[in-house]
Amino acid sequence: KNMAKEPAMSEEQALAAIRVGRQKAKELKAAGYDILSAGEMGIGNTTTSTAIISVMCGVEPNKITGIGAGVGDGGVRHKTQVIERAIALHRPNREEPLAVLAALGGFDIAALCGFYIGAAEEGLPVIMDGVISAAAALVATALVPRVGGCLLPSHGSKEPAAAVALFALHMSPILDAGFCLGEGTGALALYPLLEMGLSVYREMGALG
Repeated sequence: KNMAKEPAMSEEQALAAIRVGRQKAKELKAAGYDILSAGEMGIGNTTTSTAIISVMCGVEPNKITGIGAGVGDGGVRHKTQVIERAIALHRPNREEPLAVLAALGGFDIAALCGFYIGAAEEGLPVIMDGVISAAAALVATALVPRVGGCLLPSHGSKEPAAAVALFALHMSPILDAGFCLGEGTGALALYPLLEMGLSVYREMGALG
């Protein structure tokens, strides 16, 4: 629902979406996958992500709100105002991450949160994508701290909120290609580098 007027979800709905993501991670483990990637498809979810990051990191929205899908200066001002209005309405407490997610998030962020939790339970690493993935990681690690040990950052998103979230997660992006998109593309772009590292480790002969 419209977070500027009412909670985006009930906590029960947020938990249901978390369960969907958690189950997906478990299904992938059962199917034989040993590394996972997280991404999303959507429009408007840099707004929800920025709202969550603002609360979870204690940073004012006007300092971290970006252009998202390409809105101009006027769009960024409006986006910032919407986030500020939603936070003022719900007064979410970062010590209650599920409540933050329900008030300001979306089913996509909740499902990603569950995906991370499920992966951690199964001992699977997950390559994160951009700002939406990072917002979900903030909630997931607040709910289940050990999730952080299973997450790999991929790229440095152009969204200002992404850098703030990664800093809070004690992570640095591995790739810095100026990406201003999501949809899992940054996460996928990391695989060739990981493959190269593994090849060097496994196949390079000793020097000398």
